[in-house]
Amino acid sequence: MAKATKSATKKAVVSKKAPTATAVAEAKSEQPKKATAAKKVAVKKVERILISQPRPESEKSPYYDLERKHNVKLTFHQFIKLEPFPAKEFRKQKIELSEYNAVILNSRNAVDHFFRICEEMKFKVSQEMRYFCITEAIALYLQKFILYRKRKVFFSADGSVDGLMDVLAKYKDSEKFLIPVSENTKNDISPSLIKNKYQFAEAILYRTVPNDMETILKGAKYDAMILFSPFGVDAILSVDPNFKQGHIVFGGFGNTTQKALEDVGYEVKIKAPVPNAPSMVAALDRFLAENNK
Repeated sequence: MAKATKSATKKAVVSKKAPTATAVAEAKSEQPKKATAAKKVAVKKVERILISQPRPESEKSPYYDLERKHNVKLTFHQFIKLEPFPAKEFRKQKIELSEYNAVILNSRNAVDHFFRICEEMKFKVSQEMRYFCITEAIALYLQKFILYRKRKVFFSADGSVDGLMDVLAKYKDSEKFLIPVSENTKNDISPSLIKNKYQFAEAILYRTVPNDMETILKGAKYDAMILFSPFGVDAILSVDPNFKQGHIVFGGFGNTTQKALEDVGYEVKIKAPVPNAPSMVAALDRFLAENNK
């Protein structure tokens, strides 16, 4: 059976300063159920909104249209950032890059850090290396590092893990696969590889850490905070493990982000994607139109 590296099995830790959202949720689960339930937030007029993403570069961003339409102030700040594993730390995983003739890539970050570590390790990637990508967009992104037509690049037809497994099936017995991953993010591909007995290893090449959260949170007053990743919750707790929601309206993009917020007792009033709001901009638009009458 395929085995991932031992390092990949370590429990994720985003910040040493504070417990993660998962840890807080586990601690609260031992208390009476009344204490774990998210408190209902008395919503007031929302005027100042913190968006946990980088500021859009294009002035045509729908966020700016939203700002003008509802006369609100948007502050953009990426709650998390990626910290690379240097070659010194990578060597501790005892992974020999030369032993792998195929790499599975599930994000642009994975692409960036795979070629970064190869450069740091002074490892010349073979022209026979095969690249298996979860989406066509990631496959095309490889052109930043390789001569696309001279390499062997494959991708899932529909962007799903099942679609990727269909592509991989032909090479199951001939390839040894390497998957670049984050230290504290579970990927959806490894379980399928284990189930189907592929020969592979996870290479931890980067970690997710809070991004200057004290500066953005302390002293600032926001009526709403919009998160796009469960790690955003951990980033907030890294500043204050007992951070209270108060009158703040939380928005969460995706089920995992919404669950992370609710697991630590925060009520989520703005949710996306949903049928009537496929994007967070659409969800915010609907909420502001209704709430700020």
